Amino acid sequence: MSDGHHNGHENVPSRQRRRFPGISSRAYEHPADRSALVALRKLSGFDTVFKALSGLLPERSLRLLFLSDSVRVSDRQFAHLNVMLRDACYILDLEKVPAMYVNQDPKPNAMCIGLDEPIIVVTTGLVELLDEEEMRAVVGHEVGHALSGHAVYRTILLFLTSLAVRVAWIPLGNVAIMAIVTALREWFRKSELSADRAGLLVGQDIQASMRGLMKIAGGNHLHEMNVDAFLEQAEEYEAGGDLRDSVLKILNVLPRTHPFTTVRAAELKKWAASREYQRIMDGHYPRRDEDGDTSVRDSFRESASSYATHVRGSKDPLMKLVNDIAGGAGDLGDRMRRGFGGFTSSQPRPPKDGGGPADGPEGSRGSEGPEDPGGGPESPRDGSPRDGA
Repeated sequence: MSDGHHNGHENVPSRQRRRFPGISSRAYEHPADRSALVALRKLSGFDTVFKALSGLLPERSLRLLFLSDSVRVSDRQFAHLNVMLRDACYILDLEKVPAMYVNQDPKPNAMCIGLDEPIIVVTTGLVELLDEEEMRAVVGHEVGHALSGHAVYRTILLFLTSLAVRVAWIPLGNVAIMAIVTALREWFRKSELSADRAGLLVGQDIQASMRGLMKIAGGNHLHEMNVDAFLEQAEEYEAGGDLRDSVLKILNVLPRTHPFTTVRAAELKKWAASREYQRIMDGHYPRRDEDGDTSVRDSFRESASSYATHVRGSKDPLMKLVNDIAGGAGDLGDRMRRGFGGFTSSQPRPPKDGGGPADGPEGSRGSEGPEDPGGGPESPRDGSPRDGA
């Protein structure tokens, strides 16, 4: 292709997949990702910590560490990964290809870190676990992190997590740091849902994405696993148990940087079947050059609508309780507006002798349903240091 020789993308492989020139990360970012980042930035003290660490983090040392003790992906080392990396950057139109390293670690993992320039690190455990198409989705996942500007916050999360261990002996010192770490983890779990979508846009094979997630959960035993049964686990996890289980779910996920694997699979499967995904595949998606014109209000409404839809449709006992309370509050407000009679009967009054509806305020208003509360507290659009999204 003609543009395959620009922006450092020479010697790219043959193109069998759809490409998305100028795509904005807004096209695939999960609404919860943006909302959680807004909430993170509102956390007391975060801006101060962020500005301080941005200038103090030993990024140069981090790069030297991987350069000296890992294998850098190139056309001479892990060439098949180099092809995937360049292909992913080509498809998502990421101008500068990030450096990529393979690190010796039996635990399957990958990450995108760095402040000025992101670098991608994958472990040998992951390389050995996944086949080519599954790995392609993972590389696309990490390139999605780079395009969204997530690497900066991931780097800060890693540093603060390490720092929290070192200052655990200082009274209240660990508490202050862990408050920010907890908020960062909450955001990062949501950002993983965005990056999973980016991986699907790169791989363009939902079955490969599902297989990769199953392998991360259950190892290299595909002959023993089933995608439908795996997704049923996610449904059972969400709907099962009572309020005690809902609380335990929250406690279980708090120390994690990634959502549970079955949850990721279910979220990605749902998005792959959506009109939103199909429109992107048809070439209709937000462009980076339009990011500056993005409405903060519209972005918030999208996030608020997503949360409201999630709460209404959730089968989790706690979410159902929240939804019931919200619905009950709406019904209570409606009854109060209709006056005391609204509490005694929800049925219209019988007609008086002589026919005709009852006169007066009650009869003239008729019955009303609860109003849709809609909306929510407004929050600013993600102003990530990237980078345009």
